Amino acid sequence: MVADDSTLAVDNHEFDPILTAILANRLDGIVREMTTTLLRSARSAVINSGRDFSCAIATADNQLLAAAEGLPVHIFGVQLQAEAILAAHPDLAEGDAYLDNNPYGGNSHAADHSVLVPVFIDGEHMFTAVAKAHQADTGNSLPTTYFAGAKDVYEEGALIFPAVQVQRNYTTIDDVMRMCMARIRVPQQWHGDFLASLGAARIAERRLGELCAKYGKDQVKRFIRGWFDYSEDLMRKTIAELPEARLHNTGAHDPFQPYLPDGLEFQVDIDIHPQDGRILVDLTDNAPNVDCGLNLTEATTLAAVYSGIFHGLCGQVPKNSGAFRRVEVRLKKGAAVGIPEFPHSCSVATTNVADRLTNCVGAAFAQLGEGYGIAEGPVGMGVPHAVVSGYDSRTGERFVNQLLMGAAGGPGSATADGWLTWNVPSTAGLTYRDSIEIDELKMPIQYRHIRMMADSGGAGRHRGGCTVDMAFESKEDGVSVIYPCDGQIVPPRGVLGGQDGALAAGWMIDTDGSETLLPNNAVVTLNTGQAVRGVECSGGGYGDPLDRDPERVLKDVLGRWESIGHAREAYGVVIIGNGSDLSIDWNATATVRAALRDRAPVSS
Repeated sequence: MVADDSTLAVDNHEFDPILTAILANRLDGIVREMTTTLLRSARSAVINSGRDFSCAIATADNQLLAAAEGLPVHIFGVQLQAEAILAAHPDLAEGDAYLDNNPYGGNSHAADHSVLVPVFIDGEHMFTAVAKAHQADTGNSLPTTYFAGAKDVYEEGALIFPAVQVQRNYTTIDDVMRMCMARIRVPQQWHGDFLASLGAARIAERRLGELCAKYGKDQVKRFIRGWFDYSEDLMRKTIAELPEARLHNTGAHDPFQPYLPDGLEFQVDIDIHPQDGRILVDLTDNAPNVDCGLNLTEATTLAAVYSGIFHGLCGQVPKNSGAFRRVEVRLKKGAAVGIPEFPHSCSVATTNVADRLTNCVGAAFAQLGEGYGIAEGPVGMGVPHAVVSGYDSRTGERFVNQLLMGAAGGPGSATADGWLTWNVPSTAGLTYRDSIEIDELKMPIQYRHIRMMADSGGAGRHRGGCTVDMAFESKEDGVSVIYPCDGQIVPPRGVLGGQDGALAAGWMIDTDGSETLLPNNAVVTLNTGQAVRGVECSGGGYGDPLDRDPERVLKDVLGRWESIGHAREAYGVVIIGNGSDLSIDWNATATVRAALRDRAPVSS
């Protein structure tokens, strides 16, 4: 939705820049306290180690107000969830809490259990606090919450909670708790995560009450109006600095056999209207829902578009509904990249295709020329992100957890090399990597190696970040390993002459050391001593590698991000010497670069 131009200018009689800065930071501080609460009190490792969760605050009229360091794929659709809660429960009351994971009603996907608490100030609903945490298990028919092969939501099997009330007058409704405890494989773990999410939302309720008591409810309302208008004005000015253009870009997800034999192709049209300070993104010319779990939800489609735009822009704009006013996104119902129709499965809606769409939008801005846009970031969700489950004889209990052991490097941009721990576009560097020791304590697995791979980042004037190779083995029989690894066929693309990122891959390693290549949508059962190994994608490069500063190439070689051979082959930089005593042969570099630009063979 786009605001009328009459709302553009911030009302100078109402806008206090100092108080605005104070209150904006106070709200971010509240969200960070929510985040700390959830991080320190959740039970599952995917949350308390991997930080696969987000907290946010929405307004009573369903606008995203504050999200601090929430994951983009989680928080850029929170306003839709707040709207869904209000539509289902128009009689909200103080002391209520709601559980929502409905992929057809505003949530990201069924694995993201969101606790929403309406916050009342002096009897008036002013805010909705949201704590959204990714679960390793939500009752799927397979022990994973990334079920790419599910032909519909029924085969997927997850418990769906469409804005279900779980607390009334601060008292938990036990029927919902019993339902989850009866269906989810490790119920105590889920219940601990639920209580942590509820606690985080209640922390926000308390702090927002204190904030309004200190500054006054009316003053806080004026701040909210001014903050949204200010954010919109910054977004307008940022767009006004862009060239007027129509951008068209395409993206593609790998084929997944047998249910997606041709992969999934999609396209994006972006109209930039700098004179109006507006961007129009049209996704309506895309294929219908597919009969597998790769369909996006409305929330993840919007999140991917907003993320791609923020990656592609040069300005610093607050990430809230005020900024969203300057972006119109046209979606089609019943589309795989759009708004899903029930009962199509959206099990993998937060990663694979969402990552591809984020890449597609961000990279489209590079069509404006040097200084704009970003290369494509790594995709995958392979072995380093697998969901692992089974029985642990050390404790006599079942376990289930998603690994977050990836360290895929990000895309090159107009100003910097790819961020080493970017991970995937949906999280944009905000998730953590697991602790090896905690993973091995919580699950009967043992890591064999985790190592960065030299020469793996997409070469460019600003190179993509390198990727990781990792392997772990099972210490028990019957351990399940499931993952949907995109990026084994279609790599993350470089832009403006930058090279593509590396492809992903996965292998099963038998007890005799033999390796068998795994399909990109893998469901593997390991016995004692068997292992899986995975290589992730890397980020694409930005700009011609031959324009990279040779001193930066030398620094990469000294840091072992690049080899001497790859420095010459990809960057045309000739490095001489041994060990750490290396230097650039400037004359040879000029010759090699000239030959590479002419594509002439170069003698060794």
